Amino acid sequence: QVQLVESGGGLVQAGGSLRLSCAASGLTFSWYHMGWFRQAPGKERELVAAISNGGSTYYADSVKGRFTISRDNGKNTVYLQMNSLKPEDTAVYYCAAARRSRGYTLAGEYEYWGQGTQVAVSS
Repeated sequence: QVQLVESGGGLVQAGGSLRLSCAASGLTFSWYHMGWFRQAPGKERELVAAISNGGSTYYADSVKGRFTISRDNGKNTVYLQMNSLKPEDTAVYYCAAARRSRGYTLAGEYEYWGQGTQVAVSS
C-alpha cells in the first residue's frame, strides 16, 4: 500500500529554518506530482508548494522566496526547505501525491496523503 511519511518538523524561532522530508513507498514516485499542504488550527488546509513529476514548481504567494520544494526520485523523497520562518507558518504540514495525469495545484487532485508533521514558529 502507498505510504507517505513526513519528518523534520519541530519548534523554531522566527527567522529560523526547517527542512521537511516526505518519504514515499508503494508507488512509482516519478509518476506522481508531489505537494506540501499545511493546516493551522481553525483554518482550512492550504497548498504551500508543489512539484510536478517533471520538476515544475508552484508556490503559494505567502511562501514565495522563503520556501523551496525539491524532489529526489532516486530516494522517493520530496523536500520542503523553509527559511525565514514566521509565526504564521505554524501548522501541521502534510505531503501528498497526485497522479501525473492530473493537475497539482488543487487539494482535490491529490490521491495519497501523509499523516502530517507539526511545525511551530515562536515569535
